[in-house]
Amino acid sequence: MNAETTAQRNTKQRSAVSAVLDDAKGFNSAQDLHAMLRERGERVGLTTVYRTLQGLADAGEIDVMRPPGGEHLYRRCSQGHHHHLVCRSCGRAVEVEGPAVESWADRVAAQHGYVDVSHTMEIFGTCPDCAAKR
Repeated sequence: MNAETTAQRNTKQRSAVSAVLDDAKGFNSAQDLHAMLRERGERVGLTTVYRTLQGLADAGEIDVMRPPGGEHLYRRCSQGHHHHLVCRSCGRAVEVEGPAVESWADRVAAQHGYVDVSHTMEIFGTCPDCAAKR
C-alpha cells in the first residue's frame, strides 16, 4: 500500500467518524462511536477513532466531556463557548451559557495574574423525564 492509498483511507475513515458524530445523540464514548461505525459496516479501527476524536476536539469541532471517574465522552456541538447540563441517568445534555461563570473565571484568573485562560464546566443533575420516572 502506498502513501497516497493510506492517506485516502484515513480521509474516508475520518469522514466516517465525523458522520457518525453528526448522527449520534448526546455524548458518546470512543468505544460507543466505534460500535456505531461497525454497525454501519465501516471498517475503522478504534485507534483511528481515538486519534480522529482528538483531532476534532483540538480543532474545536466537537466537545469533550470528562465526567468524574469516567472515560472521555464526545459530541458534535454548536459553535461558540458554552457549558453543559447533563443528566446523570440518561446522559441527555443541554447546552447552556453562563455569563456569570465567564465573569468569575476572568476575575479569578486576573487576581492571580493568569492570562490566556480557558475553562470547561459541566453541571450534572437529573433531567425532567428521568425525574418523572422516579
